[in-house]
Amino acid sequence: MPRGKTKDRDGIYQRKDRPGWWASWVDASGKRRQRKLHAHTLQQARTMLSAEKARVEKTVTLGYAPPSAETFAAVSARFLKHQKARLTPRAYTRENGIVEAHLRPFFGTVKLSEVRRADVQKYVTQRSGEVSPGSIVKELNVLKHMLALAVEWELIPANPAHGVKPPSVPAGRARYLQPTELRAVLEACPEWLRPIACLAVATGMRRGEVLGLRWLDIDFKGGRIMLPQTKNGDGRIVYLNTLAQQALAVVPQGKAKPTDLVFDGEPMTPENVSLAFLRACRSVNVSDFHFHDLRHTAASWMRMKGADIHTVALILGHKDLRMAARYQHLSPAFLSDAVKLLDRAYAGSPESPENG
Repeated sequence: MPRGKTKDRDGIYQRKDRPGWWASWVDASGKRRQRKLHAHTLQQARTMLSAEKARVEKTVTLGYAPPSAETFAAVSARFLKHQKARLTPRAYTRENGIVEAHLRPFFGTVKLSEVRRADVQKYVTQRSGEVSPGSIVKELNVLKHMLALAVEWELIPANPAHGVKPPSVPAGRARYLQPTELRAVLEACPEWLRPIACLAVATGMRRGEVLGLRWLDIDFKGGRIMLPQTKNGDGRIVYLNTLAQQALAVVPQGKAKPTDLVFDGEPMTPENVSLAFLRACRSVNVSDFHFHDLRHTAASWMRMKGADIHTVALILGHKDLRMAARYQHLSPAFLSDAVKLLDRAYAGSPESPENG
């Protein structure tokens, strides 16, 4: 077998980047699994792999994985422990809140193997009268992920939440400002808020990303910001245009350490930023516009200036292209100009009225 193909076959192996013993085998569904084993010796690792393969053989023989006797509450605790090592603190807090406040009270005392699709649908129906469709979608996604992991952990044979449809969610908000409106709002912002708002609208960064920015994250020479971890849990590079560079240039660095926040001080809390920005908008008669809408403004104008939707999604850090689909909208003037491009296209064709 060619070198580097060890993980494509059953067996015990070691990795260069991580210490310890790893095992590779095919589960009952035909999917290859690679997992680190809690083994101290090669013999222990081989014994553990043999046990895994014996479970697979039993599952294949019976035609299904024998269900676990663990309760939903016990598995949810294991799920949260699994997620804590994989999510940002903020994302973990959200998932922990969904599990603790909603999923566990509803399913907690039931054995995981006794949860049926009808129970999941009942949960969705009950929550529909209590919260928004968007909240239900988030809760259902967490539940589906938990049950999918339970299948992977061979606690249940199938995911009972698979195929349960969430309620329809209204199209995402995409409020944006015209350049004259944006200029008026920025001029109305307090001096401490202006560079924060400018950076947000110049790059499409989220409020939390702007306020969490450190001096070491900024590459002034390269004209970019390296965000180590975003809302989605991944790092992202933000490229700086002239407006973004001007916004950062007015922020005094002084004797700040590289690990210090760029926007640091008593008024620069998330709540104060949003409230002060809302007051600035109201002072110049701009209604129904919030700080997060600066992100929508950046995306909308990139689209209207010719950036394709894939590029916009990449810049904003969207994993799902559907999140950027809301920016398919264009201003009436832009649509009118786009239609007029057909005049030029048709002008040279044989069927053109001008050539008739």
